[in-house]
Amino acid sequence: MTTPEVLFVCVHNAGRSQMAAALLERHAGGRIRVRSAGTEPADQIDPTVREAMAELGIDVSGERPKLLDDEVVRDSDVVITMGCGDACPVFPGTRYEDWDLADPSGKSLADVRAIRDEIDRRVGELASQLIARAGQELG
Repeated sequence: MTTPEVLFVCVHNAGRSQMAAALLERHAGGRIRVRSAGTEPADQIDPTVREAMAELGIDVSGERPKLLDDEVVRDSDVVITMGCGDACPVFPGTRYEDWDLADPSGKSLADVRAIRDEIDRRVGELASQLIARAGQELG
């Protein structure tokens, strides 16, 4: 695993998975390939999510929800699901984690900030693990 690949999946790919992908990209600084998708993608990123991310200087307004497909799961080293149940395909050799996080849809900005901050904490830990592991494999 030279450059680890992480996929974040939620139902609409308009909130949690988009925040997680953007935050991991920031933490990883190009050392991890990051993608997100949804089992039933929405038309756009949740406006409150865009606002909460902008507070951190992260612009997700150009992102679009994407449909989950088997190929993107197969190509990932780590798949993080967030409330998509059994809709995510499972492939041998892939690490799966389910993060139990509230859906930000329809929530207040304060609530979305709390969800964002919890995602940021988890993503920071994940980035540290994957970057350390990739460094060991190179060394």
